[in-house]
Amino acid sequence: MILTGPEIARERKEGRLVLEPFDKEHIQPNSYNLTLGPTVALYTGEALDTHKANPYTTVTIPENGYVLQPDRIYLGSSVEILGSKHHVPIIRSRSGAARLGLFLHVTADLIDIGSIGQSTFQMHAVQPVRVHAGDRLAQVTFWRVQGEITLYNGKYQGSRGPQPSQIHRDVAEATR
Repeated sequence: MILTGPEIARERKEGRLVLEPFDKEHIQPNSYNLTLGPTVALYTGEALDTHKANPYTTVTIPENGYVLQPDRIYLGSSVEILGSKHHVPIIRSRSGAARLGLFLHVTADLIDIGSIGQSTFQMHAVQPVRVHAGDRLAQVTFWRVQGEITLYNGKYQGSRGPQPSQIHRDVAEATR
């Protein structure tokens, strides 16, 4: 069951979910708007490899914005630290960003219960799109869970800023 906007605010006040900094203007009927942080990361290699750490660079978004080009994946992050030990957050594009052909959280929209940190946005533009630090590009919904809870304790816990893929660590752990 999805939490309404007012219930998100209540659950935050009760300490059952994290949204910091919190701005009541970001509350929507069924979600909370998330803002883009000040940096964007992009991979610098020709082909990405699931078995290796991929080289990347981080760019500070200039005051006049940063143009995302098609056929690349860009990593941004929420300004907000978010998560919950009681609810499952799901991140999606806001409809205004989607209508510009900007996909956020392209395929990984579910945040595991217990994961708390800044959320990495996997951004893909279908045509060039200029983004600015502080843009409200994404929204988070919170869902009630049913059943026994196992809290997340993975490699992205406590993330700050855009986080590159750590999938290569799965391969290394499987071979131990």
